[in-house]
Amino acid sequence: MNLQKRILGLALSLALAAAVALLAPSAASAEVRPTLYWGTRGRSVRLVQWKLSEWGYYRGYVDGIYGSRTYRAVVAFQRRNGLHVDGLVGAHTWRALGFGYTVAAAARVPTAYVAPSRSSAVHLLARAVAAESHGEPYRGQVAVAAVMMNRLSNPRFPQTLSGVIFQPHALESVSNGLYWRRTPDATAYAAARDAVNGFDPTYGSIFFWNPYKPVAGWIWTRRIVTQIGKHVFAR
Repeated sequence: MNLQKRILGLALSLALAAAVALLAPSAASAEVRPTLYWGTRGRSVRLVQWKLSEWGYYRGYVDGIYGSRTYRAVVAFQRRNGLHVDGLVGAHTWRALGFGYTVAAAARVPTAYVAPSRSSAVHLLARAVAAESHGEPYRGQVAVAAVMMNRLSNPRFPQTLSGVIFQPHALESVSNGLYWRRTPDATAYAAARDAVNGFDPTYGSIFFWNPYKPVAGWIWTRRIVTQIGKHVFAR
């Protein structure tokens, strides 16, 4: 009889412990959301697309691919809701969307894409320099970065550095993925720093291209200012 009571008591204790474990909040069970940025794919992107679609910011397929439409929708949402406008879905944007998740740092997010500091701008530009002007003379590498900086003050282009660089079809290296694959070297960083500090060997140009490669016909209607290395620069 005593053995039966002990077995029954043990069973009740185990059942109670299981119920408490199921009902109690657990840090391990909290869903972790990554920081989302251009090029990210997956379920979290679909969730953001769905929410932005419900609120009228996003018009497109909920396909889980963070591309130009998703970027524009995120930027519009951030601007409308008084958030820092950078096109990233980080902690503040997740919360503004109504999701109280812990946000994990994205391992491959460039520093420049996270904070609007001078060092972050240099990092973002250095990637563009490495991808677009690798092998060009130093002055030509500064010139490519200077074009990106000049676009910031031109109303025809996005008003953030990330917006300028990731604008659809603006840079070939972004379209073909080379922007992410090529690691900038010390020269690329130095060229980016010079451009951020105001060095502009293009004299205010907002376009550049390699005339030895096939390009869209309209680009030749722009007024060419100078040629440095293999690139021409125009307004």
